[in-house]
Amino acid sequence: MAHTKIWADNEKLSKEEKAKLEKDGLDILDDIPKYAKEGFESIPKDQWSRFKWAGLYLQKPKEDGYFMMRVNIPSGVLNNEQAIVLADIAKDYGRNVIDITTRQAVQFHWLEIENIPNIFDRLKAVGLSSVGACGDIMRTIVGNPLAGIDPNELMDTRSIVDEVYWYFQGNRDYSNLPRKYKVSISSNIQNAQNAEIHCLSFVPATKTIDGEEVVGFHVYVGGGLSAKPFLAQELDVFVKPEQVKEVTEAITTIFRDHGYRDKRHRARLKFLMADWGPETLKEKLSEFIVLPPKGENRFKSWNAGYFYGVHPQKQDGFNYVGLNIPVGRLYSEELVELARISKKYGKGEIRTCNSQNVVIPYIADHDVDAFLNESLLDRMSIEPKHFIGYSVSCTGIEYCNLALVETKARMSAIAEYLDDHLTVDVPVRIHMVGCPNACGQRQIADIGLQGIKMKNNNKELVEAFEIYVGGRLSENAQFNQKLKGKIEASYLNDVLLEFLTHFKDEKFAGENFHDFFERTGKDSLQEKLTSIINEKVS
Repeated sequence: MAHTKIWADNEKLSKEEKAKLEKDGLDILDDIPKYAKEGFESIPKDQWSRFKWAGLYLQKPKEDGYFMMRVNIPSGVLNNEQAIVLADIAKDYGRNVIDITTRQAVQFHWLEIENIPNIFDRLKAVGLSSVGACGDIMRTIVGNPLAGIDPNELMDTRSIVDEVYWYFQGNRDYSNLPRKYKVSISSNIQNAQNAEIHCLSFVPATKTIDGEEVVGFHVYVGGGLSAKPFLAQELDVFVKPEQVKEVTEAITTIFRDHGYRDKRHRARLKFLMADWGPETLKEKLSEFIVLPPKGENRFKSWNAGYFYGVHPQKQDGFNYVGLNIPVGRLYSEELVELARISKKYGKGEIRTCNSQNVVIPYIADHDVDAFLNESLLDRMSIEPKHFIGYSVSCTGIEYCNLALVETKARMSAIAEYLDDHLTVDVPVRIHMVGCPNACGQRQIADIGLQGIKMKNNNKELVEAFEIYVGGRLSENAQFNQKLKGKIEASYLNDVLLEFLTHFKDEKFAGENFHDFFERTGKDSLQEKLTSIINEKVS
């Protein structure tokens, strides 16, 4: 039903907010067929940003007229037909490139406006959509990629995610939010959803009600990364599964009506939550729905969305297999092959993970060996080495207008270099981002690499990186911390190799990087990095 834009009379609205009052972002869907007929030159520049609501960004350089498209995949669950359609779109229109994102979506590149209506039709025919994958609107919902098969989940959340996703998909009551809005819903006890970095997360919980243990959710609100990151805060409420949609609608309404619209850089829900605090938000939520106090949070650990190897499902006789997709970059023929083997040995499903990897479920016990002998697994290993297997990268300057440096190929090359020269007994999670917006989630990595530009010793402007250390979520959650020193990209391999050799030499057996960071301290790592930079770079 229609709602009143109570912020419309605010004289301090940002220019972006004023533009959204003049024309709703979803209206671009009505314009695209006309632009497709008339060509890219017919699109006014002041309409370029509206394409975000259709899941489209102009890639770099904008004037060339090529689009990146992000496709929503709620919970990361793809059926066989959907996977084939995605592969065909990449082949026909996207130069075969497919990227898996850190929110379980997929991205195409090199799309032209003339082909967008046909792509929309192909997606719709198999129940997929790019609408809302970008823009000031609810994005794709991150969930448990093992939903329904997971021995470590309290319940199957697929139907809950689908109900919430389709309610908000194209819903004009919620198509003009102050900023992008990210939601996760999962009952995986290993925090596969990365709950603390979302605007709104539903996490696994139990509560004794009338003498019976009820499985449901706790609620985290106000997380987010970018240049000023916040960890989400837990509300003192317990939510039953059938209440998730209502609670999501209520918190989204609160954000829509009370979120900040004066300054674009302060428009995310995390800023409202930081100012209000959990008690005020809970009080506001109670105007929509009254909920009991929270029960027991059931998070037991954090797996960062990694599921490598062969593991038994909750269904007897079946297994899921986690494969590494190096830095999330796939090609159409590889996705076709993934679809083939997932259908030959399983039920045809492919599950995308926020670690930029995939899981193939329903591999029968007697088919595991044959599945593992498929040649595709030579590249998509189930036991990747500890650097390439735990490397994450954003799109970078290859396609992104915001990026300052190249990331995707560089992160892959660095990881392979480290694996060739160093063996460590634990994985080291390295995330590379091309700008402060942190699509590659630099803040939660063991080692975060953030791209910058700097002048080298010859006064030339070059690509470079800053290093951050010690990020983690769940128990003792914290964002990683910046170490002083800027490293020219050409020196990054050698600097990281020596830095991580120091970690290997000084760590205890089995000690992971975060525990090492906590034990030795930031100052110790800073001292070591400074000495490496002075030796290698100066």
